Amino acid sequence: MSSKRELIEPHEGDKRYVRRDENGRFTNDQVDVGRSLAADRRQHAAHKARPGHGDEGDR
Repeated sequence: MSSKRELIEPHEGDKRYVRRDENGRFTNDQVDVGRSLAADRRQHAAHKARPGHGDEGDR
């Protein structure tokens, strides 16, 4: 099971959702917040995702 997404802002104006592995390092799936929210608006999910796991709906 994957960990919850965390919101980071590496520098001002660049917000991203990231996941960390069991050692606390970033995994490869980093998503820009603007792209994530736009994708959410385009898709109508049949199944809701748990809080913090917004990219895992409809599985």
